[in-house]
Amino acid sequence: MRVLGVDPGLTRCGVGVVDGGAGRALELVDVGVITTDTALPLEQRLLIVSNELTTWIERHQPDAIAVERVFSQHNVSTVMGTAQAAAVALLAAAHAGIPVGLHTPTEVKAAVSGSGRANKTQVGTMVARLLRLDAPPKPADAADALALAICHLWRGPAQDRLQAAVARQAATR
Repeated sequence: MRVLGVDPGLTRCGVGVVDGGAGRALELVDVGVITTDTALPLEQRLLIVSNELTTWIERHQPDAIAVERVFSQHNVSTVMGTAQAAAVALLAAAHAGIPVGLHTPTEVKAAVSGSGRANKTQVGTMVARLLRLDAPPKPADAADALALAICHLWRGPAQDRLQAAVARQAATR
């Protein structure tokens, strides 16, 4: 199974593609960061993120897309941009007919490191170990995107199969 992980953000949107499955080692396919200029109008920044995500989807043909579930603690302006970028990822997935899994940061940290309280350095280190890389991907957004993909491979495929079966059933009615 191939999963595209998306760590949403307007300035930096991490993207990472990982292959894996039952009894298979994880394999890094590609990783990167989509960036936008803060001087651009919001709609232009969202368009850039959308176009780049569409390119990643077309290039890598993922079976599923894992997106970080956005939540707010304090900084509402930051969470708004993150939520808007996450919505763009959800829309790109819907256009491509690819199932989406939403995962909380705590869930992702626990999946890759064993602790939902892991910090960015610990997550990056574990991503590097799991994918047999010499060093954690930089910036942290890239490592986070790979962590999302890994989390989904380990926790999300049953959900994807269920959603696909429901969609097939609805299409035959």
